[in-house]
Amino acid sequence: MMPHVLTRSLDRSATIFLAVVAAVGILIPLSNLLLPAGSMFQVPTYLVALFGKYVCYAILALSIDLIWGYCGILSLGHGAFFAIGGYAMGMYLMRQIGTRGVYANPILPDFMVFLNWKELPWYWYGMDNFWIAMLMVVLVPGLLAFVFGFLAFRSRVTGVYLSIITQAMTYALLLAFFRNDMGFGGNNGLTDFKDILGQSISAPGTRASLFAASAIALALAVLACSMIVNSKLGKVMVAVRDAESRTRFLGYRVEYVKLFAFVVSAIIAGIAGALYVPQVGIINPSEFDPANSIEVVIWTAVGGRGTIIGPIIGGILVNVGKSYFTGAFPEYWLFALGALFVVTTLFLPKGIVGLIGQYRAATTRREQHDRDAPTPQQVEAGVDPQPRPAE
Repeated sequence: MMPHVLTRSLDRSATIFLAVVAAVGILIPLSNLLLPAGSMFQVPTYLVALFGKYVCYAILALSIDLIWGYCGILSLGHGAFFAIGGYAMGMYLMRQIGTRGVYANPILPDFMVFLNWKELPWYWYGMDNFWIAMLMVVLVPGLLAFVFGFLAFRSRVTGVYLSIITQAMTYALLLAFFRNDMGFGGNNGLTDFKDILGQSISAPGTRASLFAASAIALALAVLACSMIVNSKLGKVMVAVRDAESRTRFLGYRVEYVKLFAFVVSAIIAGIAGALYVPQVGIINPSEFDPANSIEVVIWTAVGGRGTIIGPIIGGILVNVGKSYFTGAFPEYWLFALGALFVVTTLFLPKGIVGLIGQYRAATTRREQHDRDAPTPQQVEAGVDPQPRPAE
């Protein structure tokens, strides 16, 4: 039953993409761990962490595409779910430091000792257990998305108004997490991580494992999103995107369809945030910045919204460009990003994947035309290459 469902859900491009992800997820860690340093085929540890960050961004872009590309929900605050998942992972990593912190307190993280906290806040209980922390990575973003989405979609808030209140949500969380009395490290956030699952977080083997875990998460996210959008529910999501009032008139509970997509998207974003934090080594309130959420929308638009592969390509390519521009021309990066979005909106409304699809369609039409065109011999003999049936 499951192979049949997967076959029906995955098209040829998605299948090829999953094969590429699997190959990259295996080859890069093996190259880093098995090949000697200095080899032209050896991927340095710092690049493994950088590539892992790109993969996490790709998962985040895919989560935006699920709601924007297929359900018409433009969220400008999706970075909030990414950051919450990151904070859940950061809390687990902080609890693993133990007596190796500056103040050598076995229970309280260093920032709590510095701020003269006397005991661990209740919401930190159990976060020293990996599986409880991972449950929070999924549960907290999903619960927040459920409450927010239920209130917004039940009230039929749509369009630009929904985009504004999602941006207001993430900005409110930004201000809250900046406060020292919230118990999340204030402006400095959570950092100075030591171990994950008993392994040094800076060891090459751990870095390679985190990259492989990110690649697996991306593959699973692609599978999950493909199964959703190619199901009957996915067809209803597209109907909601294209004609919400008509879909509601046909008897569908549009608010429930939107709520399902919004919650699933938030969970995917939270998982991306949890994988992101141990690879970059820090999580702070700047991840809630609304500008980050807007940037994710740009990645999705550049790659091609309404496709599974497009946002992933856009997320990776834009961030590779960001890494280059912020190093070579740091003062011009924001101008380049804005110009990229304007060019995409005006000339590439379907993004990179849409452009490739248009090229392939044009090539197919040209080949079909060439096949149907009469050969010189047929023209000379006066033969019609497509004879019409007798009337």
